[in-house]
Amino acid sequence: MDDTLRVAEEQAALWNGSSGEAWVAAQAVLDDLFRPVEALLSETAASLGATSVLDIGCGTGATTIALARRLGQSGACTGVDVSATMIDVARERAAREKPQPRFVCADAETHPFEPDAFDLLTSRFGVMFFGDPVAAFANLRRATVPGGALRAVVWRGPEDNPFMTTAARAAADVLPEGALPQGRPPGAPGQFAFADPDRVRTILDGGGWRDPDLEAVDLPCVMPASDLRSYVTRLGPLSQALRGLDDAARAQALEVVLPAFDRFTEGDVVHVDIACWLVGATA
Repeated sequence: MDDTLRVAEEQAALWNGSSGEAWVAAQAVLDDLFRPVEALLSETAASLGATSVLDIGCGTGATTIALARRLGQSGACTGVDVSATMIDVARERAAREKPQPRFVCADAETHPFEPDAFDLLTSRFGVMFFGDPVAAFANLRRATVPGGALRAVVWRGPEDNPFMTTAARAAADVLPEGALPQGRPPGAPGQFAFADPDRVRTILDGGGWRDPDLEAVDLPCVMPASDLRSYVTRLGPLSQALRGLDDAARAQALEVVLPAFDRFTEGDVVHVDIACWLVGATA
């Protein structure tokens, strides 16, 4: 099987299975946590005067809905995601919105979008999972009017985002060997696939975009301390490992993992300062 097709099938299975279900279950926590990212993208869309926006990897729709609210009647917003599970939730959430964003369940890498349909492509952590990112951004460029813009928020490296790697690091010594997913090679589809700015520029150049630019953005995000356990057990590589353990082993792992987040916790609040790139380019 072609590697690109294999990756696409793996991602579709993942986001239509356990990962999609976990994101739906944690929807409220994630929406609150990433509110600063949502605000950044919404204000960026307004400042560009966008009138037709595609939100890539829209998940359960929070950013797409925020974009539609911010642009009002002057903008039409569409969200696309490979996860039918999450798109169903997004449509339910948007049912009473005016103007109402539209949602498409599809792989943005290959979906036959109408040519020149959008003047802004945006994403909140949704463009790092393509099997062939150059082909994906070429496909997305065809869907964008000449002179249209890309503005996507992606993660910088794991060393810049210690909160995101704390659970797996803390659990490594107490979990059975092989329980944690193996590390991904640099650039493989995943959370930190766009950490290398030179690689991102190469991808965008290959996809036919011009003037690629990456702006380092640090955003102060927070979550209630009462949500930390739910976050750790539902999301990330540790959550996958915990599913395979019995109750006693799971409890033992959490006894080690949860205190590792004390350095991020102040009273009833967990501080999740995130380090991102705001990726920009022109079609």
